[in-house]
Amino acid sequence: MFVKITEQPSLHDDLDKKSVSELLTEMNAEDQKVALAVKAAIPQITKLVEGIVPRMKQGGRIFYMGAGTSGRLGVLDASEIPPTFGMPNTYVVGLIAGGDTALRNPVERAEDDPEKAWQELKDHDISTLDTVIGVAASGTTPYVIGALKHAREFGCLTASISCNPDSPVAQEAEIAIEALVGPEFVTGSTRLKSGTAQKLICNMITTTTMIKMGRVKGNKMVNMQLSNKKLVDRGTRMLVDELGLEYEEAKKLLLLHGSVKKAMDAYKNA
Repeated sequence: MFVKITEQPSLHDDLDKKSVSELLTEMNAEDQKVALAVKAAIPQITKLVEGIVPRMKQGGRIFYMGAGTSGRLGVLDASEIPPTFGMPNTYVVGLIAGGDTALRNPVERAEDDPEKAWQELKDHDISTLDTVIGVAASGTTPYVIGALKHAREFGCLTASISCNPDSPVAQEAEIAIEALVGPEFVTGSTRLKSGTAQKLICNMITTTTMIKMGRVKGNKMVNMQLSNKKLVDRGTRMLVDELGLEYEEAKKLLLLHGSVKKAMDAYKNA
């Protein structure tokens, strides 16, 4: 029988009677369980990334599908790919039940329609090279279940990220990633441990994928967007270290070519 661990009573009681220090200490103790739960899911995350990379090299994309906190985390992860790795915003896409309005405000019953997500995916010209990742802490969100069901039948690679074992969402996915973090500090508040676990997993999926797509050199973000002075300075120092140039010469080269990688390639091929 399917049991929602995420809805089980907190292991900590009388929260309203505790001091701030006690609350923070106990919350931190719970948070330390998250990394271990994610570690246990690495084999499934590995399988997913190894499936994504060859598809993306042929033009495939990643679609995160979620509602509420889970949906916001998918959108957040997708939005960070262009500035961090210099990839177009079409390669990783986050879709949330209720649309962009739901990023800031709850949209009533938006997550209850199992057909809506598939329509949204079709609006993005979904392809069999694409990967659809359903993010749902509870593992029961109809919007996500519908997305995975239709996407898998269509021929996409599908995966789920949930925090309950053997959930309906996991049953619809080819690859089920389960981060079993246990009951939340505040009973049922999956923006806490569950949300943290999902954030870590999303980071792992896309960062590893981007590294395998050649968007990192050594350990440096050589394709990052130069969108502010801090990043221009970081990129300049990368060139100083890599090419042995003086700072001002490296900065001029960087700004001329627009990215660390392009600047390095141009310098080495000159």
